[in-house]
Amino acid sequence: MMILDPAEISFPDPKHYHPDSGIIAVGGDLSPERLYFAYQLGLFPWYNPGEEILWWCPDPRFVLFPQKIKISKSMKKVLRDGIFTFTENTCFRKVMEACRDAKRKDQPDTWISSPLIEAFVALHENGLASSLEVWQNNILVGGFYGVHVGKIFCGESMFSAVSNASKAGFIHFVEKYQDAFNLIDCQIHSDHLESLGAEMIPKKEYLSMLKITNEPG
Repeated sequence: MMILDPAEISFPDPKHYHPDSGIIAVGGDLSPERLYFAYQLGLFPWYNPGEEILWWCPDPRFVLFPQKIKISKSMKKVLRDGIFTFTENTCFRKVMEACRDAKRKDQPDTWISSPLIEAFVALHENGLASSLEVWQNNILVGGFYGVHVGKIFCGESMFSAVSNASKAGFIHFVEKYQDAFNLIDCQIHSDHLESLGAEMIPKKEYLSMLKITNEPG
């Protein structure tokens, strides 16, 4: 893997670099400029607090094509009954903090550190990252956040404080923006998102779609 120079915003081209681990580079910083440039190249940061920053581009890549979303009968009823309400970008930081604090199976610690929160909040303030909030009785019970690169939404993390909250929010978002986004990048496999229709595609296919969405015009 390449060790990055903090003084230079650059990465190895993941199209030509194929480490088995999926880790492309290490080091650098979390400046908004470097962070967004990473997403434009197909990379994302994922590392434990206290470690050096690790930049990933896994092969295969876990994604959802919006037109392939799967909605179960039970979830259709949840959405139809109006159990939840949804907003966008009303409390980006709170969504990140809730994702950080969420208890996850087989993950005793979180990768969402304070520096990472500040980095993504800076992207959000520059209009490059957004959040979806799920509410029940005026209480924040679910949500997720991510970065938008052209017509690809790069999902980062989600949380659910009550049953079906994150699923409902994700379905609402995908249905609302199925014409705006060609692809939802889910990065790493999860059973939760696979049940909603996410699938694995080769890294080269993902990078090809990313290149098209980054082209001017």
